[in-house]
Amino acid sequence: MFTIRKMREEDIIQVAELEKVIFTDSWSENAIAETLAQEKTLLLTAFDDKKLIGYLILYYVLEEGEIARIAVAPEYRRQGVGARMLLELENLCEDNGISKLLLEVRESNTSAYSFYEDYGFVQDGVRKNFYTDPVEDGILMSRQIGR
Repeated sequence: MFTIRKMREEDIIQVAELEKVIFTDSWSENAIAETLAQEKTLLLTAFDDKKLIGYLILYYVLEEGEIARIAVAPEYRRQGVGARMLLELENLCEDNGISKLLLEVRESNTSAYSFYEDYGFVQDGVRKNFYTDPVEDGILMSRQIGR
């Protein structure tokens, strides 16, 4: 069984390692540490015992929060890790006055798009050529909290 909790400083190395596995534009340890230190962020981790299996990074301003990263280790996908992180995030958002979540997803990442749709996100628009390596559009999505 896995646990979800707020990210801690001692998690940064593992998060950076998982970043390299999942994203072509991976964040460095320093970038993750700087994000963790910022005031208007919510960072969650998912652990299976002591092994990091997922994380989520959200920036927020006033009532809107943007999910900058949501990642689950490949061998733990489709086991409810992402869903549990989103549920915990929603609880934290309500505590922080955040009523709307925003995100963008690669056009080719149909599994992530479907996952977000299943959790109530709707498409709002497209950012042309937003992603690099490879170049492709970003699909903008949003969801109201509590709906």
